[in-house]
Amino acid sequence: MNIKHVTVAGSGVLGYQIAFQTAFHGFNVTVYDINDEAIAKAKAKFDPLSERYKADLGATPAQIEQTRANLSYSSDLKIATAAADLVIEAVPESLKIKISFYQQLAAVAPAHTLFATNSSTLLPSQFAEATQRPKQFVALHFANEIWTHNTAEIMGHPQTDPQTFDQVVAFAKAIGMITLPLHKEQPGYILNSLLVPFLDAATNLLVNEVSDAHTIDKTWMAATGAPTGPFGILDIVGITTAYNINKMAADATQDPLKIKTVEYLKKEFIDTNKLGVGTGEGFYTYPNPAYLDKDFLK
Repeated sequence: MNIKHVTVAGSGVLGYQIAFQTAFHGFNVTVYDINDEAIAKAKAKFDPLSERYKADLGATPAQIEQTRANLSYSSDLKIATAAADLVIEAVPESLKIKISFYQQLAAVAPAHTLFATNSSTLLPSQFAEATQRPKQFVALHFANEIWTHNTAEIMGHPQTDPQTFDQVVAFAKAIGMITLPLHKEQPGYILNSLLVPFLDAATNLLVNEVSDAHTIDKTWMAATGAPTGPFGILDIVGITTAYNINKMAADATQDPLKIKTVEYLKKEFIDTNKLGVGTGEGFYTYPNPAYLDKDFLK
């Protein structure tokens, strides 16, 4: 594997986790975002994330210090990618935004650099041409809280070079992931092909006023023994991601229920900045959500 320098583009819900996990495993990582304010927010999130690594993985202060030393930052895309062997894109889940980003990236990244998208629902073939190097482009999808939910789904597209695919699989193993290769393109990969219909079903129950979010979560948790219900999961995933996915579906299909869901999420969460764990409030309030209370299922 020839990957030593990694740039993570986008420091949102998953981007900052990918950057920290990669740096924790000894890679030089540059965090890129659109402005210094976004980068400052990412740096602030590394403090509580460091504590999670200590609690969940037994990371030592020396390991955390070295991880921090492996991280650098830039809001200039050309500077951020100047030494990159791999760019992992974690920008918002919008085809328009991703195409625009890759057009900018292709103009400045070194010729040898591999590109990987962390898109959760879009197919790499939908924007492979925008990369101007489709043979060097794959999807690399992580689950949230990647240091413990350490799955990495690797999915090529018809033009992906097998060597690119193998390089990214090797990289994912090197940062502690369980590698899950896909043999063909699949919207949502494996994980979201299972998860998104589940979350949609829960959201439909809520938007149609069948029941409230906490009762729906209680039902799932009590009946299956799951530690978290669908709305607790949505808070972890980030409600902005759920909104973007539903909006794309609503725009494409004009399904009245999808439109109603988008309007509900926008009014109740997007417009009020209640975006889930990252903002301290979503369907629950954090750091102590009600579903963790010992009496929640009573």
